[in-house]
Formats: sequence, structure tokens, C-alpha cells
Amino acid sequence: MKKIIVVTGHYGSGKTNLSVNLAVKAAKEGRSVAIVDLDIVNPYFRTTDFRDLFAEKGIKLIAPDFANTNLDIPSIQFDVEQLAASEDCLIIDVGGDDAGAIALGRYAESLEKYGDELEMFYVINQRRYLTHTPDEVIKLMYEIEAASRMKHTAIVNNTNLGKETTSEIIEASRPFAEETAERTGIPIKYTVYPEGCSGNGASDELPVKVYVKAIWD
Repeated sequence: MKKIIVVTGHYGSGKTNLSVNLAVKAAKEGRSVAIVDLDIVNPYFRTTDFRDLFAEKGIKLIAPDFANTNLDIPSIQFDVEQLAASEDCLIIDVGGDDAGAIALGRYAESLEKYGDELEMFYVINQRRYLTHTPDEVIKLMYEIEAASRMKHTAIVNNTNLGKETTSEIIEASRPFAEETAERTGIPIKYTVYPEGCSGNGASDELPVKVYVKAIWD
């Protein structure tokens, strides 16, 4: 079955690391995979840091012109609709907040034609600035939806403190994520556990490899 996954969230919530893990997982399942870096806000285009990994796994990386340069206004010259039609799995890593979601809006009508094959994940991290409470993350979620002209289908709880993340920190964030889900009517798809952390066997647990490191690591 074809799958299109759009990944949104606050700056630094862990969207790109989740996107990379989802792409690698789909490739391991033998599916044709493309990952689109639609982050026109961040001038570094972090998914382009993993060109070698993607090439090894047979994953297509699609990024704006002049990614990883100091150009202030990147140029999007690729056809997302064609990628959605041609790949088994298309993952779209969207820029942070509503400003980054504006670029997604140009593809909203084309993507929503895929119905149940389309998922839009809202990544939340309780330990990030301006997203400590359900009120804060819900406000931002609706701003992203307004900018992108698309609706989220699931929440991904990616609460972490980088290298200082523990299983206890993740478990302590569950009430925050559950309240967010209850108030928005959107289910929790995953609770992310980075390498070195283990869960309690809950059905939503998603173990991930930490590909995206802080720039000082």
C-alpha cells in the first residue's frame, strides 16, 4: 500500500530525525522511498546531511536548490505530486512552525487526493521552548494547519533532552501528550524512544536511531 507521510512541528521538535528513521524503516521493508526536505526556513536543510546514508539504503533525497548553502531564498524546483504518484513511500519533512508550513500549502490539494494513504504527523516535544503545555502545542498545531491548508491525522510524542534523555523523561511526558490528543481529537501514533532508552511495552512505542545530532555534539 502506498504511504505518504507529512511531518510537521515546532523548531527542534525532532522532525528530521523522525523522518530519517521512517525512511530507513520503509526502505528495509523493500519499498521504494523518497524523502523531501521542505524546510525552507532552516538554511542548513538537515536531511541533506545524510546523502550517503540515503544512497546506501536506496532512498531518494529531494531538497530545494542551494540546500546547505548560505543562500537566503532557496528555490523549490521539484514536483511533489509526481513523487507521490511514483514512490511506494513519500516522506515530507516540513519546516518548523507555521512559517515552514506555508511551503506545504502549495501541494495541499494534490496530496489530499490520496485520502487514507496520506498521514500528517504533528511532532511534539514537551522539553522544547514554547511547547511545554498542551495549550502551547495546540495553538501551534492549528497555526500550522492554517498555513498548510491541511489537517493533522496523528501526534508523535518525541519528548527528549538530546543526550540527556532518559526513559523516565519520556514516560513523564505521556500525560502531556495524552491531554493534547484528547483535546484535539487526534490520536497518538508514536511515543519515540531514542537508542539507550527503553519503554514499558506500550503499543505506541517507536525505537529510533539518533541520526540528527546537536551541532555541538
